[in-house]
Amino acid sequence: MQTQTEPPRQLTLPPQGGGWRETFFSLLGTLMFGAMLVALSIYTVPNLVTDWQVRDAAQPVADGRVSEGSCSSRLMINICDATLSIMTKTGRVSRDVNYIFADAHSGNYTVTVLADPARPELATTDMALDKLWNRTITLLIAGGLLLAMTVAPIIGLFRKMRARREEAAA
Repeated sequence: MQTQTEPPRQLTLPPQGGGWRETFFSLLGTLMFGAMLVALSIYTVPNLVTDWQVRDAAQPVADGRVSEGSCSSRLMINICDATLSIMTKTGRVSRDVNYIFADAHSGNYTVTVLADPARPELATTDMALDKLWNRTITLLIAGGLLLAMTVAPIIGLFRKMRARREEAAA
């Protein structure tokens, strides 16, 4: 009985350096996550800062109203948008708010409009102040992740470009 041995097969790897596709997707990822980071900064940070400013002096407002309020939840991350309006000495003041926080809550949220009597234009809700630390930590984590996903593709591109230059010089 004769056994035939097959010659060893050569394993080939794909060529290094993805070319224009790799560069395109790196830049697209940077642009996409960078835009999300900018949106987080524009819509969430100002409300968080003003809530930290009024947290000690905020009181319930008798005629405070919430209009167009809604919350959505994805994987324990809640995003709530609302328009708050209160009556001041100069007339009715409206303020759009946006809250992002982590919570395993299911169902509806009930909120009370609060404001600092010295600065009623900075109206907020009791839910926003109750979840102030939660919102701050969620913002820091989400912002850090988005920043890392914005910068990492660019760093990767620069490293590959440097490796190609060194390889070409050798």
